Amino acid sequence: MRREAPTYSGTDVLGNEYDFVLRPLPGEPSARKFIVPFRADLVERWDITAGDLVTGRPAGPGCPLYHALRVLSANPVTGVLECHTLGPLAARKEKSHDVQAYNVHAFEGIAEVIRHAPVIGKRQRFLPGYCMINLSHTAVVNMVLNKRAGIHVRLEDIRIL
Repeated sequence: MRREAPTYSGTDVLGNEYDFVLRPLPGEPSARKFIVPFRADLVERWDITAGDLVTGRPAGPGCPLYHALRVLSANPVTGVLECHTLGPLAARKEKSHDVQAYNVHAFEGIAEVIRHAPVIGKRQRFLPGYCMINLSHTAVVNMVLNKRAGIHVRLEDIRIL
């Protein structure tokens, strides 16, 4: 099933204006999301590896929704999981590791500029593409690369304010 790319108004559900939308890197289903479970030891204990499905709520930044995430890589020492966010039905179709709560360490993807381009070192408001609750996030921009596909960014210190 192919998803139609949504259009964005530049204002979230609470009326906050955001600078850009974070889109996936070329050929990927969603922006990359780097998470650390509140119990990072579970990554090693449960042997979470690339290809696994992880569920939980990004409670660190304050999101109220449970997410299903496909693991791209897992670091058993730090507990950092690099993932793609999937739709909510994914967890009903296969076995998952339910970490219950996690912090979002970073996002990485292509910035679609709505108001202002990403500026390295600056905290900016952005909207993750396909965000189910249309609620903007803030982050510190710590990488900006101009590539053929667009502005490749890495965002850290994610917060929903």
